[in-house]
Amino acid sequence: MSVYNPLLLRLLRVRSRAVLRLGRKVTTWSPVGAAFNAQAVRRPELFNKNVGLFGVPELSSTEGFEVVQKRALQETEQLVEKACSTPPGAVTVETFDKLSDSLCRVADLADFIKVAHPDPQYREAAEKTCINIGTTVEKLNTNVELCKSLKDLLDNKELMAKLDPETRRVAELFMFDFEISGIHLDKKQRKEAVNLNVQLLDLNNQFLMGCHMPNRIDKKALPKHIHQHFTNEGSYIQIGGLHADAPDDLVREIAYRIFLYPNEEMMGTLEELLSCRNKLAKLVGYESFAHRALKGTMAKNPDTVMNFLQLLTDKLKDRTEKDFEMMKDMKTKFNPRNPAVMPWDHPYLSGVIRAERFNIEPSLYSPYFSLGACMEGLNSLFTQLFGVSLLSEQPSAGEVWNEDVRKLAVVHETEGLMGYIYCDFFYRPDKPHQDCHFTIRGGRLLDDGQYQLPVVVLMLNLPSPTRSAPTLLTPAMMENLFHEMGHAMHSMLGRTRYQHVTGTRCATDFAEVPSILMEYFAADYRVINQFARHYQTGQPLPQSMVARLCESKKVCGAADTQLQIFYAILDQVYHGKPQSRSTTDILMDMQQKYYGLPYVPNTAWQLRFSHLIGYGAKYYSYLMSRAVASMVWRQCFHKDPLNRENGERYRREMLAHGGGKEPMLMVEGKFTFRSETLSHSAGRHNKDMHLSHSSHTLEICHLVLEAVPCSGVIQDIQGHDHLDLNIIDGVIYYLFRWSQDLRIGN
Repeated sequence: MSVYNPLLLRLLRVRSRAVLRLGRKVTTWSPVGAAFNAQAVRRPELFNKNVGLFGVPELSSTEGFEVVQKRALQETEQLVEKACSTPPGAVTVETFDKLSDSLCRVADLADFIKVAHPDPQYREAAEKTCINIGTTVEKLNTNVELCKSLKDLLDNKELMAKLDPETRRVAELFMFDFEISGIHLDKKQRKEAVNLNVQLLDLNNQFLMGCHMPNRIDKKALPKHIHQHFTNEGSYIQIGGLHADAPDDLVREIAYRIFLYPNEEMMGTLEELLSCRNKLAKLVGYESFAHRALKGTMAKNPDTVMNFLQLLTDKLKDRTEKDFEMMKDMKTKFNPRNPAVMPWDHPYLSGVIRAERFNIEPSLYSPYFSLGACMEGLNSLFTQLFGVSLLSEQPSAGEVWNEDVRKLAVVHETEGLMGYIYCDFFYRPDKPHQDCHFTIRGGRLLDDGQYQLPVVVLMLNLPSPTRSAPTLLTPAMMENLFHEMGHAMHSMLGRTRYQHVTGTRCATDFAEVPSILMEYFAADYRVINQFARHYQTGQPLPQSMVARLCESKKVCGAADTQLQIFYAILDQVYHGKPQSRSTTDILMDMQQKYYGLPYVPNTAWQLRFSHLIGYGAKYYSYLMSRAVASMVWRQCFHKDPLNRENGERYRREMLAHGGGKEPMLMVEGKFTFRSETLSHSAGRHNKDMHLSHSSHTLEICHLVLEAVPCSGVIQDIQGHDHLDLNIIDGVIYYLFRWSQDLRIGN
């Protein structure tokens, strides 16, 4: 385990500076900034020992996956035997967690390699490992003797009373895994449950692979003047995305219609996947897959989620219509013969409206947002909030899967090394086009008192730096970087005793809170001004540009939120009671009711909805997490986003617990809204808004909604009104709590 000397660390920061010379201008970068602004330099590895992927020696070759898999399965057998033969107590939970850790350290690493490694042989070996480990996990989740060893502990009130709160919660979470896997079923049914879970592993992989596959069309079918916008492949045009930012209406429309054209094989995979999920849920005793998936979340059940989404739709209806009317007016300027707003227009027109009102042109901002500058900004932010620094390290031979992957050590000023973040930031062929955070190894307290350091990967798809210029980010790219780093710091700063609840291993509708909170920092001029500087001249981004950028994010907020509501409702319906109609018919119906823009015939957007895998029945989590993040921002960082005391409070009360504490207890216990934060005009400045299951929540909800017309509508620099996103987030939160109260009958 590495140990960092805090004094040496401070000296290193002062002395180690890098100078990047571009033309006649000189810009000085810190080591972390220089590491990301320069091209990767391949070091000769002829005489260096291959340490294996992530420092796992066996993974210096593809055959190593079989070795680490075999070792993990052997450890599993030993730990299962120990759990079943040891008297109940804290050691039971510790043994279960070691069992979980032994399997996850192999499965999580393989889960990443199967999608990210450029070598097909590595991907294939990793996928086989995932399936084998996954099958073992499902069998363990229906192991009656193993479950009994845990039940003996949970049924012993005297022993449970002696356990600390985190240990009790982890014990309950392990039992919850048994219950949703069908441990209560007879032997034949348990075997069926295992088979369904194994089948789902395969279907999930098939669907994820298909989601990102491009579609092809004969060149002759498209006008010649738009060929240049797509990938040419012989006599075909390949379209691998929606081209949502293309200024040409025709390019956006063609991309939308072709990329989303129905694929019969994918349609069958999705139908089978949803059917299989429903069969599993029914088999283990749930009304639907949504009921099973939501059991361990803040929402608890589908009725709460649907109430919440319907209420939110109702309250945003007028504002959403106004947003779409603005888009129609804008499109009329460009195309008076065809002013109807279509789904392929929404992202583009929103951006145009923002650009026109606030003079926001991404190319004007990008020179100030070099990747190195943004990483320096994150480093500075984390240092000021948490006393944590990001230090660039040179990976060893064979440690990373591609030469342009950067490695960061996360170091606390007094606590030392906290963990590692591998940054796979740059585009390459066959790499998933989705920004992701992957846990490679979870943190946990070891038997010798040391801490197993967490290891994560952040995956983005940014353009690579060149010899003449670093990677330059648009404002949206910068926000995505901050978002994903929020996940990474959740993993780094979580200091749970158990791996089972480390970092982001918490309720899905809470897991996005830290990442969305980082978007607030990325939109605050007090934060941006600390790092945004021109990559050539070193000049800071003018404050007027920062202010315009921040204000522009509020434009079309209701329409953007409504789109997310539509996605969330579609997800709920797909995972609710099975229907005798196709997934496309359901999509058409839900889009008409909950979006505001028409369905386009012969398209199947649901086949590109990759979140159906990782967020099945839980897509609403983004809305819920945004509301909680808004609350934390207002309570802790709105007045001073760099306040160390509140940064430590946020770390101590939320991040440190991972999933080891009930999310609602964290939300309600330390972060409660005060009425003045949302309803200044309501005149209730001193009344706490306590978030409890009571009729008082209904009163609070009305109070917030009454405040929206006054405090929520602000005037932009040209006199146009729009809804402040912070107010939307506040309304979301209270509507969610209101919907919970309606569900429980208060």
